[in-house]
Amino acid sequence: MPAVRNSTLSTQDSALILFAHGTRDAQWSAPFEAIRQAVAKRRPDLAVKLAFLELTEPSLPDCVEQLVGAGHTRITVAPLFLARGGHLKQDLPRLVKRLSTRHPMAEITVLPPIGEVTELLDAIAEWLVEGVRR
Repeated sequence: MPAVRNSTLSTQDSALILFAHGTRDAQWSAPFEAIRQAVAKRRPDLAVKLAFLELTEPSLPDCVEQLVGAGHTRITVAPLFLARGGHLKQDLPRLVKRLSTRHPMAEITVLPPIGEVTELLDAIAEWLVEGVRR
């Protein structure tokens, strides 16, 4: 007799969306996919997706729609932007507000952009220091 799956046990609650700008160049998103795969490998309990602001699919609304449809109620958006420019100051907050209104049962939070994370800036600085011949 086949096992009956309990949907509450099989549904993952949390999800992470890596959010990048997007471009027409298909190869441009390869590093973001590599990050997504690395995170997913380290956190197999977490749904990890990529979403883009423009020019590349899926969009953030499409990604949130998919995750909510799959039962995720806690969604964290990680902006893979170095600085808090217009897209992060205006576009992303508007998108998140609309998505939160559309999906009131989902908690959508936004991490700081990667350029504001001290540990990442330190790692980049170390890489640059080590990359220059003495």
